[in-house]
Amino acid sequence: MVSADAIRTVVGIMGNFIALTLFLSPVQTFVRIWKKGSVEQYSPVPYLATLFNCMAWALYGLPMVHPHSILLLTINTTAVFIELSFVIIFLIYASDKKQRLRVFLVLLSELVFMVLLAFLVIKLAHTYSKRSLIVGLVCVLVNIVMYASPLSVMKLVITTKSVEYMPFFLSLFTFLNSVAWFTYAQFRFDIYLTIPNGLGLLFGSAQLLLYATYYKNTKRLMAERKARQLCLTEVVSDRDETKKTGSTHQNGQLPAQNNGT
Repeated sequence: MVSADAIRTVVGIMGNFIALTLFLSPVQTFVRIWKKGSVEQYSPVPYLATLFNCMAWALYGLPMVHPHSILLLTINTTAVFIELSFVIIFLIYASDKKQRLRVFLVLLSELVFMVLLAFLVIKLAHTYSKRSLIVGLVCVLVNIVMYASPLSVMKLVITTKSVEYMPFFLSLFTFLNSVAWFTYAQFRFDIYLTIPNGLGLLFGSAQLLLYATYYKNTKRLMAERKARQLCLTEVVSDRDETKKTGSTHQNGQLPAQNNGT
């Protein structure tokens, strides 16, 4: 018979792969930034928020804070390096000096906060339960903010009746990630993992439901918009042709006529 710990390990490994896919999803964006040499209109906020979230969970997964959480530690440590790389690339290619300074100050604040939190927790909290409580509450608060952020996108979907700006695979993998870590948290019940991933399940399910509801309508709206654009192009082309013909007549020249040959 397979033990609960073995199942927990398998689920945790699956969670690592799913989460890694999520964390690597912006790679295409940063390749574009690198090629163009500019951050254009991209915002650094999601990457700074994800970095802070991953640092908090990496601290939570340390053996001296919350034992038996090695798989939680591995994925979040990896994610810290990934997100830190994204932020550094943003700093390099940000042309606005004020924006670069703001990003640097936020990054520095996050690093200082995490170092202080780790030092104080390890030095002043002398039991695993106290350390888990302090760091776990920080993780829950950060995750609640992150999982609540898709609400604006969901509102846009409901308002426009279109899922054009809510990528399906991002919603799907967010949902699967929450499923994996919610399940992982139940084998050695972890309230600090259960709460945020339970919310992730809720919001992820809502996004997939919205996608199923508005997918056909989105295709119809996009087809109608494309048709309008084609009509507009044809109208503009006709006007340009009329102007050219009129200009030719004004110059005393007639357009070539078809003489049947």
